[in-house]
Amino acid sequence: MKATILFDLDGTLIDSTEAILEGFKVAFETFEGIVPSNEAIKNEIGHTLENMFRTLGVEEEKVEEHVHAYKMHYRTIHCEKTILIEGAREAVEEASRFATLGVVTTKTGQYSTELLEHMNLMHHFAVLIGREHVENPKPHKEPILKALTKLEHDKSRTWMIGDTCMDIDSAKNAKIHAIAVTSGYSTHSMLEKCASTLCKNIVEAIDYIKKSDESYK
Repeated sequence: MKATILFDLDGTLIDSTEAILEGFKVAFETFEGIVPSNEAIKNEIGHTLENMFRTLGVEEEKVEEHVHAYKMHYRTIHCEKTILIEGAREAVEEASRFATLGVVTTKTGQYSTELLEHMNLMHHFAVLIGREHVENPKPHKEPILKALTKLEHDKSRTWMIGDTCMDIDSAKNAKIHAIAVTSGYSTHSMLEKCASTLCKNIVEAIDYIKKSDESYK
C-alpha cells in the first residue's frame, strides 16, 4: 500500500489571493458596504466564506447574500487570477510517484476542481473534499475522515499538508500526521503554536514525507 498525502489548497498549492480579494471587494460593494483592507481579508483566508464575512463585520442575516455575490464574481475570474505556488507542480508530481494524493479544502469543491483541471494537476488526485461536501469544515476532523473513506490507506502512513493551524488541527483530530508549510498565509510563529513539523515550502514537505515514509517499509 502506498502512503497517502492530503493537501490543503489556498496557500499550500495555489495562490488565489488576487481573485479572493476581488471577490470580497465586489461582494461588499454590491451591498454598499465598506470594503475591508486587503490585510484583514488575507488574515481570514482558510476559513469558510461564511465565517470570513462574519469576522469582517457582515451581519448574520446578510452573510448568505454576501457569499452568493462573492461566488457569482469569483467563478468568472478564479482560473485567470490564480497561480500555482512555486514548486507546487513539481511537488505534486513527485508525491504521486510514491503516494496516493487528495485535496481537503474549505474552498468550494467545484471551483477547486476547475482550478486544478485548469492547471493540469487534477488527474494526480484521487479525491477532493470541498466545503459543500461536509457539515463541519476544518479544523474538525470530518473533511479528512471523509477523504480517507474514499481511499485505501494506512493512517500510520497518512499525512496532511497545510499552511494554517486549521489544517494542522484537523489532521490531529483525525489522528494522522501533519506538516505545516510556512510559504502560505500563516506566519512561522503562528504555526509553531500548533505544528510540530514545519517546512519552508511544499517541495521540502514532500521530501520530508518521502524520507519519513521509508521507515514504514
